[in-house]
Amino acid sequence: MENRLKKIASIKTDFPTKFGIPRQSGLVDKLEGRIIFEPEFRKEEAVRGLDQFSHIWLLWGFSGSEKENWSATVRPPRLGGNKRIGVFATRSPFRPNKIGLSCVRLERMEKDKNLGIVLVVMGADLMDGTPIYDIKPYIPVADCHKEAWGGYTEKTKEYQLQVKFPEELLIKLPPNKREVIFEVLAQDPRPAYINDAERVYGMVFAGYNIKFKVEEGVLQVCKVEQQF
Repeated sequence: MENRLKKIASIKTDFPTKFGIPRQSGLVDKLEGRIIFEPEFRKEEAVRGLDQFSHIWLLWGFSGSEKENWSATVRPPRLGGNKRIGVFATRSPFRPNKIGLSCVRLERMEKDKNLGIVLVVMGADLMDGTPIYDIKPYIPVADCHKEAWGGYTEKTKEYQLQVKFPEELLIKLPPNKREVIFEVLAQDPRPAYINDAERVYGMVFAGYNIKFKVEEGVLQVCKVEQQF
């Protein structure tokens, strides 16, 4: 009989939609997430010893994927969205099983009177409400391979946009969100196959709709509106 994954927790983040989420965990280290366990798993003994580790692995579900069917090949965004690569050579969400894997920094563990132990993590690349299926410690001696080669990602790992965010717009954001939004936008939230200098994009982050244009490697923020 096939085993079914059981949701053990969900994560709270500043991204209510997929648009704008960094394409990999750790690219924006200051992004905070809060892992809330399901009632069945709110047991302190279940996380005993986890605070001895600096990083943890999250196994989670692509809850925001729109396609029902998987494809043998996909178009990685950092290759311009035109070149096709085998799905198992990418981290595309359109897979036979919609399972994601992220390594995040465990910032701290908090005890909430209603929610039990809450894990505060940094660098997560997950949408708000994403289901978590498992948590494992990151073990450097086994998980870190300094000789590893990154394939086609070696050509694109340094890619970033220059971000221009007018001060009169930046101050509309809460102080603790201002620095991190620069790093999020620098990762280039746009679909890789769209490169229209006149197009205005909108990204919802931390309760604010941030609108911007991109031209010749420069991202210009043009409006910030609070969501209600």
